[in-house]
Amino acid sequence: MQEYICLYVGEPGDGPGDMSPEDIGRGMQAWGQWHEDHADAIVVNGGPAGRTKSVAKNGVTDIRNTVAGFVVVKAESHEAAAAMFENHPHFSIFPGTAVEVMPVMPVPTMD
Repeated sequence: MQEYICLYVGEPGDGPGDMSPEDIGRGMQAWGQWHEDHADAIVVNGGPAGRTKSVAKNGVTDIRNTVAGFVVVKAESHEAAAAMFENHPHFSIFPGTAVEVMPVMPVPTMD
């Protein structure tokens, strides 16, 4: 089984802002159901992402990106990991844009 980091992405300012409390509740219930349905595959529950700081040669700066949160899952293949997120509440109920799924690669060794 391979591990995959899955990034919930959206446009800056996306969020449940204009959603009714009922729709937010429905979305959170669906999100909870997704977690129950995939409990055996979830390696790290992850969560929402806050504001971003970039650290580079020129120092630390505040930036904006499209990452809204993350989860780490395990699956037999990249395709199987991606399939877990089809119709995910992040974008089927909430105004998120997509879920980006990428394998966690082994750290190269100097052997």
